[in-house]
Amino acid sequence: MRNELYIDGQWVKPVKGGTCDVINPATEELIQTISAATAEDVDIAVKAARRAFDRDGWPKLTGAQRAKYLRAIADGIRARQSEIAKLEVLDNGKPFPEADWDIADAAGCFDFYAGLAEELDKNAEEVIALADDRFTSKAVKEPIGVAGAIIPWNYPLLMAAWKVAPALAAGCTVVLKPAEQTSLTALELAAVADEIGLPAGVLNIVTGAGLVAGQAIVDHKGVDKLAFTGSGPVGSKIMAAAARDIKRVSLELGGKSPFVVFDDVDIEQAVEWIMFGIFWNQGQVCSATSRVLVHEAIYEALLARLIEETEKITIGNGMDDGVLLGPLVSKRQHEQVVAAIEGASKAGAIVACGGTRPEGFDKGYYLRPTILTDVPLDSDAWVEEIFGPVVCVKPFKTEEEAIDLANDSRFGLAAAVMSKDDIRAERVAAAFRAGIVWINCSQPTFTEAPWGGYKESGIGRELGRWGLENYLETKQITKYVTDKPWGWYIK
Repeated sequence: MRNELYIDGQWVKPVKGGTCDVINPATEELIQTISAATAEDVDIAVKAARRAFDRDGWPKLTGAQRAKYLRAIADGIRARQSEIAKLEVLDNGKPFPEADWDIADAAGCFDFYAGLAEELDKNAEEVIALADDRFTSKAVKEPIGVAGAIIPWNYPLLMAAWKVAPALAAGCTVVLKPAEQTSLTALELAAVADEIGLPAGVLNIVTGAGLVAGQAIVDHKGVDKLAFTGSGPVGSKIMAAAARDIKRVSLELGGKSPFVVFDDVDIEQAVEWIMFGIFWNQGQVCSATSRVLVHEAIYEALLARLIEETEKITIGNGMDDGVLLGPLVSKRQHEQVVAAIEGASKAGAIVACGGTRPEGFDKGYYLRPTILTDVPLDSDAWVEEIFGPVVCVKPFKTEEEAIDLANDSRFGLAAAVMSKDDIRAERVAAAFRAGIVWINCSQPTFTEAPWGGYKESGIGRELGRWGLENYLETKQITKYVTDKPWGWYIK
């Protein structure tokens, strides 16, 4: 496992020699000590990225040339997929099958943007029809410049891919700061980039604390674009800081996503999708459908089955066979989720199941999957993102009530609806104020489709062609094409 910074195509120690610990959330044991970058290290990384963009010619390569590097990175990830997935289990805690799936998706993301890089060679210019035939005009897509990317700990390598792949495809250079809790796979990405000969300075990876290394990226005047995934409060600070230099910003922030279930559904299918929507990745998912609204006609029956199946979920170390729910990522996260459950109970909610440490797990940041009922609508449990395996379940009477409850949130990342009535499902989907809507499912995510939210859930879209556009500027080029003088000053 690498533990140095990757700057300008080299593995280097931090200028001031700082380190931070990486803890295994399943055992609370030290995995490794990694480098902690400071503002000085970030400055070196940004200058390397700046040189690679301004002088060394990365943006001047054709899209097809950049695509070769992207596909080589994808192949490099696949060549060590199992090894990288194990590292993700080690510092994140998620079950190995989930981690393996994530790493495969990360490789696929690089392949996808390789294809879009090639398409840029064909569609980077658009001819504009003008009313005045003395001029021609065209719109040209060009890379923004140096991108500073700051990613969270819930999908470590996949979130890196969501930002690095489209940025490189567009012709940008990147300084990436992974979460300090889960930096191991980002360092493996650097190793892959190094092995395939990605030009020096094109991708730089600095590990360390968000308040130090992350802040230095945000504040650096050599950074043209900031891409952040994480909490709303941090996103707000990044947006305010970016305003000083009018940096381009894309933010993918939190959510408190609703899941509306009508009374014509198959209850067993609904229970499965509800569980997947909140317990996948230990509920540490920004789009998790954590507010479940169930029609009153099936509320009691569905709740009983949901409790029954939730209590069957196998909890344990992510490397153990059959485990569906691993530990939360850190001691701090565990404490915050437990505090949220205790706060919900004090506010009047009923803990229908879970809410405590599972028996036999004295070590590790484990928590039984939790179902809350009778949750007051003004309580933090209903309003705030808990970011853990905690779901609030509430009955509704009418479609209008369900839509009102679903949309009554400052967030708008995702929403889901289940019904056998396609017309009703489409109608409710259209009524949701959310950037991602699922019908008869929850959480499927595809590289080809846009990802992002309304309201306080963020700005901009990742994935698909929208993700590429995050890293492109539009330039107008207009040309005077006649030999006749313009003559504005001629009498």
